[in-house]
Amino acid sequence: MNYLFIANICVWAGIGAYLCFLHASQTRLAKRIDHLEIIHEQ
Repeated sequence: MNYLFIANICVWAGIGAYLCFLHASQTRLAKRIDHLEIIHEQ
């Protein structure tokens, strides 16, 4: 039973880390697009 609980924690921690990675990637991409729009307007 303990192994199942630990495995469940590891899976959710992995999913959380992946979601944090996706959030950081999306934030960087949004900043790049904003920067390109600023350059394009000038």
